[in-house]
Amino acid sequence: MDLNSFSLLALWSATALYALALIAFALDLGRRSAEVREAADAVDSAAAASAQSEATAQAGGGVAVKTRPAKPRSTEPAVRAQRSPSLRSAMALMVMGFLLHVAADVTRGIAAERVPWANLYEFVMTGTMLVVAVFLVVNIKVDLRYLGTFISLLVVSLLCMGTINFYVEVAPLPPALQSAWLVIHVFLATTAMGFLALGCALSVLQLIQARTEARRASLGELKLKFMATFPSAQRLENLAYRTIIVGFVLWTFTLIAGSIWAEAAWGRYWGWDTKEVWTFIVWVIYAGFVHARATKGWRGGRAAWLAIIGFATVIFNFTVVNIFFNGLHSYSGL
Repeated sequence: MDLNSFSLLALWSATALYALALIAFALDLGRRSAEVREAADAVDSAAAASAQSEATAQAGGGVAVKTRPAKPRSTEPAVRAQRSPSLRSAMALMVMGFLLHVAADVTRGIAAERVPWANLYEFVMTGTMLVVAVFLVVNIKVDLRYLGTFISLLVVSLLCMGTINFYVEVAPLPPALQSAWLVIHVFLATTAMGFLALGCALSVLQLIQARTEARRASLGELKLKFMATFPSAQRLENLAYRTIIVGFVLWTFTLIAGSIWAEAAWGRYWGWDTKEVWTFIVWVIYAGFVHARATKGWRGGRAAWLAIIGFATVIFNFTVVNIFFNGLHSYSGL
């Protein structure tokens, strides 16, 4: 078995582990919903006992004292999720899948004798690897394991699409790609995608949580009961902003590095090539998000939608533009 064949086998194995992690993350959401139902039943039982005690006191001529349960802080979940074996298993599977993913990426690069992101297949392989890397590293600082379902689903979907539809054999670099800027430019873009993916997931949850909080429904009335174990909409919005800021800064340097590379390769910094235009569109959308978030009137749902639209354009830029639009950046290898 040569290195390229080993790389492909390792990538499929990593995809299988990510798929198992997706199942484990989904089981964790089911467990969270069950815990919320139990908490709702406990609240109902406590309310019934309090009403019965009040009625008994009134019948006996006593004075009933009403007590209200303390409300949770706005930045904390309404229900504290218990430690979950499925969640620990999911994270372990993500780590094992990531290690195999790294092995697949490295061996592909060794087989090609260059960095492994010169065509669309390799870009998907490396990009998804960095999405998982960002997810795992950020979890060391902030607990974002509840995003695991979104991240694992995104990674599995992209890897299956990339491996089945975009796979190409190892080939030498075209002359325009034989530059150190290939390492810098594409690495910045893929790392930015990892942070922007987290920001998109947090923004989706923010919209759902904000709608849940606006309804002021009891635990028993919640449709997505696991949302009661997630942070508040305000907390999710703050986390989304922090991750997107990092991604936006990296994307800005991606745009700058691409312009410098274009001048070295084609003799101009900007030529309105399709890929350049869509990279700039992504930058404008996220610049709008940063401005919207800094403007008080644009916080909340409208800023969250901008973040979601921004990530949709990132995916569009890396897939549809690379496949269906011809230009100076047509290096998909298909």
